[in-house]
Amino acid sequence: MARHETLAAVDLGSNSFHLQIGRVVDGQIYPLDAVREVVRLGAGLTAEKRIDRATQAAALDALAKFGERLRGFPRAAVRAVGTNALRVAKNTPQFLREARATLGFPIDVISGREEARLIYLGVAHALPSSTSKRLVIDVGGGSTEFIIGTGYDPLLTESLYMGCVSYSLKYFADGRIDKARMKTAELAARQEMAAMFRKYRETGWQEAVGSSGTARSIENILRANQFAAEGVTREGLERLRSLLIKQERADPDRIAGLRPNRAPVLPGGVAIMSAVFDTLALESMKVSDGALRHGVLYDLLGRVEHHDMREATVAQFVRRYHIDGAQAERVRALALTIYDALTPGADREDDADRAMLEWAARLAEIGLSIAQASYHKHSAYVLSNADMPGFSRMEQARLARVVLAHRGKLGKVQDAGFEGGDWKLVFALRLASLILRSRSDAKLPFLRVTADTGGFALDLPQSWLEENPLSADALDAEAGHWKAVGMKLEVNGLSDKKVSVLKQVR
Repeated sequence: MARHETLAAVDLGSNSFHLQIGRVVDGQIYPLDAVREVVRLGAGLTAEKRIDRATQAAALDALAKFGERLRGFPRAAVRAVGTNALRVAKNTPQFLREARATLGFPIDVISGREEARLIYLGVAHALPSSTSKRLVIDVGGGSTEFIIGTGYDPLLTESLYMGCVSYSLKYFADGRIDKARMKTAELAARQEMAAMFRKYRETGWQEAVGSSGTARSIENILRANQFAAEGVTREGLERLRSLLIKQERADPDRIAGLRPNRAPVLPGGVAIMSAVFDTLALESMKVSDGALRHGVLYDLLGRVEHHDMREATVAQFVRRYHIDGAQAERVRALALTIYDALTPGADREDDADRAMLEWAARLAEIGLSIAQASYHKHSAYVLSNADMPGFSRMEQARLARVVLAHRGKLGKVQDAGFEGGDWKLVFALRLASLILRSRSDAKLPFLRVTADTGGFALDLPQSWLEENPLSADALDAEAGHWKAVGMKLEVNGLSDKKVSVLKQVR
């Protein structure tokens, strides 16, 4: 991937949208510009878990502003991610079509644990280097992330469905705060944490760090009211909790340090933070300027400098599932050769489709560790559901689709959200797997592939087809699979003379 001096991250959070732009100098990112828009995407979720049209309009308006600022940026220098509200909304696919067109860049919806990993990366780069264990807690609009890590490496990651927007709407819907409502919200948060807190306390940490809006807002209020000198403390949090109950509302005119746009979601945030302090027995917490958007920037920097977390994840999966590395390499090399022939003149370094094909080729046989029969289905299931650091949910889903389609009938994936470019990946992977069925380093035959709107054509030496009847029959069956989904695969046998001429042309 080409190097870029300026990178940009877009965070479509459940409370606010953020645009962060940074300049890369000697492996570090220095902030150049930042834009924040309060959208409250999570508050726009209806009872049917659909983002209402008014909220969509506000979100698109914010993205239009971001798109203006990002005009002229190369696609590879920008990454936009969506979090909890887009994870749970049933109309996310429809909304994202408009959102991508408005922003001018792709938008990845990331899993909760991937969000946690990126948050930790952002926080770790914002703090002094340390070898001690850190507990990072991020109370967001729709989810709360918990991470224990050392240096830049997370050890434990968890994401729970509780956030300042969702809890404020559920337990403080009319804005009124009283002791009973606060206790109910805190109890709900403690119940959410019940399954994970023992593992975290057993792992331990030397310091706790809060990130993002809720932690910063609480810290500002504690300072302004002289409840704490810095950070968030247990005593300060208890005094803020008591103040909210006494005032009966989060009123910026009566609570020093409270910004008006934070007031509607403060009660839910305080309830969650209080439950976190009680459950994890915290006495104090630092607050970091690092957040998800900063982690996205550093993850993007890793990609452009060839330290892509997705590559590390693929390599780890190859080891974990005992994939035959030699066969995976054979299939990878041939599949990429076929893909390159179908896409002449493309930029290989920044070709996201080519990278997807490479990962699919290396991971296609994961399912063999479960069972040989229908192993491609097992592979697709693992790739759909496993935690894959670095991959967005959409990237995982696409990877699983391509792997599922790499053998067997194609009808099962025809309606699985395939895009036009996906069929080239599937063709390249299916053909490579078929030709390399012997799983040996035998010399490959000359082959030529072409594509048009109707499908594909494959030219092979007629002598090779005659010497390999099993493969010839498999290619006949393959043509039938493509015909069944309304596409062609034309297999032509070439004479030795024709092959010789074509080799000379190459």
